[in-house]
Amino acid sequence: MPEEKNQRNLADLAHEEENRNHTGRLKAVILAGGKGTRARPFTDYFPKAMMPVDGRPLIFYTIQHLSSFDFISEIIVICDLKGFGGQIKNYFEKSKKIKFVQDSSSGTAGDLMHLRMSKNETFFLWFADNLCALDLKKMLKHYTDKGSMACIATRQFRKEETGFAKVDDGNIIQFIEKPLVRMENCECTGIYVLSGKILDIIKSKTKRNLNLSYDVLQELSEKGLVSSFDIERTPWVDIESPVILERKSDSIRKIISQINRA
Repeated sequence: MPEEKNQRNLADLAHEEENRNHTGRLKAVILAGGKGTRARPFTDYFPKAMMPVDGRPLIFYTIQHLSSFDFISEIIVICDLKGFGGQIKNYFEKSKKIKFVQDSSSGTAGDLMHLRMSKNETFFLWFADNLCALDLKKMLKHYTDKGSMACIATRQFRKEETGFAKVDDGNIIQFIEKPLVRMENCECTGIYVLSGKILDIIKSKTKRNLNLSYDVLQELSEKGLVSSFDIERTPWVDIESPVILERKSDSIRKIISQINRA
């Protein structure tokens, strides 16, 4: 028992050292690869990250939001530079803060293998189709306090897109228009804080196409090393297709307004 306790203390100290070294200046990685099949016909001509949203590409708002945090020193965009992803690089070619890495088309974890980071680095990972004015400072603190190797932004509340009805003995007794409901299980967004050690785990896998959640984080979650940061009622939209732009237009406008005010 004393030896086991000592091992835990050493692990805690190592994690604290990691965060002391890297909470000052962090990198943020935007995953903007993939074929975007659900966003067709838009993605027959440009990547999903470049879908027009209120006069700007979708990824513009994420980069604007990430840049508003002074502890984020560099933004890395992973995309298919040999294909449509080159449009993203051309759009941001004058920005010295943004770097680009070629997408390897090997899954949400596999595409991270080409990142050059120390295993002691902590970094943010943001899926490009996620739009949210999330407080990253609070999320980073939660990650640090929990001693995690990974932290995922999650939510418990979701506004339904259809009307509900209360039914008693076959009769409708009340109509409820698009309620805000609390889900039984938390919904995962595509926003993460990750330890650089995860890149070593990814590189150790022999499977070619790696999913970050199922092939990497699942194992860590069984060891209590993945924490959940509840975004509570912060608006969040997964813009997976052009249909979402119209269906979630009110939420999207609200998020953009929050980002512009930062």
